[in-house]
Amino acid sequence: MKTLIALIALAAMSVPASWGAEGGSLPRHVDVYKETGRFGGWPANHGIWSWGNEILVGFSRGYYKDLGPDRHNIDREKPEEHWLARSLDGGETWTLEHPAEKGMLIPQGTSLHGTEAPGQEIKPAVDCPGGIDFTHPDFALTARMSSLESEPSRFYYSTDRGKNWSGPFKLPLFGQKGIAARTDYEVFGPQECMLFLTSSKTNGKEGRPFCARTVNGGKTWDFVSWIAPEPTGYSIMPTTVRLSADGLLTAVRHREGDHSWLDAFVSEDRGKTWSFLNKPVEDTGEGNPASMIKLKDGRLCITYGYRAAPFSMRARISSDEGKTWGDEIILRDDGAGRDIGYPRTVQREDGKIVTIYYFQDRQQPERYIAATIWEAPAP
Repeated sequence: MKTLIALIALAAMSVPASWGAEGGSLPRHVDVYKETGRFGGWPANHGIWSWGNEILVGFSRGYYKDLGPDRHNIDREKPEEHWLARSLDGGETWTLEHPAEKGMLIPQGTSLHGTEAPGQEIKPAVDCPGGIDFTHPDFALTARMSSLESEPSRFYYSTDRGKNWSGPFKLPLFGQKGIAARTDYEVFGPQECMLFLTSSKTNGKEGRPFCARTVNGGKTWDFVSWIAPEPTGYSIMPTTVRLSADGLLTAVRHREGDHSWLDAFVSEDRGKTWSFLNKPVEDTGEGNPASMIKLKDGRLCITYGYRAAPFSMRARISSDEGKTWGDEIILRDDGAGRDIGYPRTVQREDGKIVTIYYFQDRQQPERYIAATIWEAPAP
């Protein structure tokens, strides 16, 4: 553990050559979690939460194994653990937390990306009794999935900024063959919250995005609507922002054949109906989910990984609620391969943006969790 802590908050100061003066000050890259012989991955599957300059992000911690350039280099025969990283200074430095050590956040059975440490108690998912106050100032919710169709997706919540968690609580199948829950939600009131999830398609394959709602503090969840038509390939992993009291904008990861991109859909009636808006990003290489936030100045920011050469982390800004998007901003382009991305993004108090993702660079083979601290170009 001493070695692990010593590796936190080391700066990796590579800067893409394409970064220009219009991009503001140069982005800085900070190591959130990096450990020899280990694999850090997929923040988008876990979630991110922030309270001022306090940031909490989840990620997977496994064991590194060289499986070749076309696969995730994680040893599937060894346990994968679900960890949290916390920063109290806007992403400059980080400390690590393992909720399983307190008997929390243990997945039921086998998760999509492996298992927790053997010998630890597996907490079964149960029905939620309700009573959650989604507007609590220190609230956080994480939604997780299982690779087994017989096991429901689940959620946990915290009212002390992720130090302690209640759950796991079952999510229904909503009449579908399977649900892949990842963390994307919007709070509408003390008892009302919407989740944005991915369902299996009618043929049982992934996937099609939809939204669900609770109006009784998490006791029950009801299907609201499909966000996008059922694709031939897949349309998965929504990321959502609130545009107005009832307005929502969601970006989803779409793939057809060898082509991958991001689609945006808009709803003006709190998710009852959706319409296609545009493609914020027309090419994401092999495909990568996005993270979308509303900036303090009202603009929208979308961040994503580009899984093709040059392997990179990128962003775009919209000044008109997603109707049009500015030029790509290259946050970094020093990736050594396709196994990168899955970002989560927040904005800190001074206006700087913190984007967290997993990455593979040319210095070592292990994948690790990194944060890029950057400024959006002026409007």
